[in-house]
Amino acid sequence: MLTPRGRLMLEPEFQYTHESINRMTFEGVKILSTLLIGVFTAQDLKRDSYMAALTGRLGVTDRLELEMKVPYVYRTETQNITVAEVNPEFTIDRTLSNQSLGDIEVAAHYQLNRAREGRPIYIGNLRYKSTTGDGPFDISRDSAGIARELPTGTGFQAIEPSLTVLFPSAPAVYFANLGYTYNLSDTVNRNVGGDIFVGKVDPGDAVRISFGMAYAINPRTSFTLGYKNDFIGKTRTEYFTPDTGSTTQSSRTLNVGAMLLGWSYQLNPDTAINLNLEFGITEDAPDTVLTLRVPFGMDLF
Repeated sequence: MLTPRGRLMLEPEFQYTHESINRMTFEGVKILSTLLIGVFTAQDLKRDSYMAALTGRLGVTDRLELEMKVPYVYRTETQNITVAEVNPEFTIDRTLSNQSLGDIEVAAHYQLNRAREGRPIYIGNLRYKSTTGDGPFDISRDSAGIARELPTGTGFQAIEPSLTVLFPSAPAVYFANLGYTYNLSDTVNRNVGGDIFVGKVDPGDAVRISFGMAYAINPRTSFTLGYKNDFIGKTRTEYFTPDTGSTTQSSRTLNVGAMLLGWSYQLNPDTAINLNLEFGITEDAPDTVLTLRVPFGMDLF
């Protein structure tokens, strides 16, 4: 449920994300189904992200909660690229990294109805994500436009309304969430290498769903099973060059799905330990996401 009136919850958090991509691409001409003329390129990418964050939640009333999250992000990526048609034994290795403040978020949660036995509880949520992290157009690049470091933020403001449904059925609580993330477009107007300028960028919006069950093993211990999926639309980017003028390119849509496993232990009435693990099950999802949280509370008024 929400934080009771007058109570402040502080939640230190550490999150580790790992993603590996193995991709074979072909640039050339297909003459027959068994005859290709061109260049094969093999890419092996490994991405690791470490985030330390502090989240604060304040119960304004018994049905209204305010939240703020301040993250610090360190990212690293190792790229191994082989051009098979040129020299199968020659590879290009690149390592990129960056660390900085991430995107600060603020949110409000409101319980729409009172809890009654045998009836679900509805909670309305509204979240805003800032651009305090280094976005993809804030990082340094070489003369060819190739990034020299990694972004630590999305670079675009976002607003996400959502609805959470909780259905207590002791010793379990079933939950579901449906949300829509609206990413605000922005006019970048920056040179990204050579004579290429980026104009307006419209990030794809996302539909987000999740559902699952939290089960109490005893008064102090519980575990969670669930699933979440983000359906992310195309990002449209406007480019300017002296030769071709203005052109707009669109990325592909993304389908990010993951299974959720969680464990929680209540150390005392004010402190708990939460450990969550996500397994990516779609092509666009990270391989694993491990999150440790230690929320503790205090009464302010």
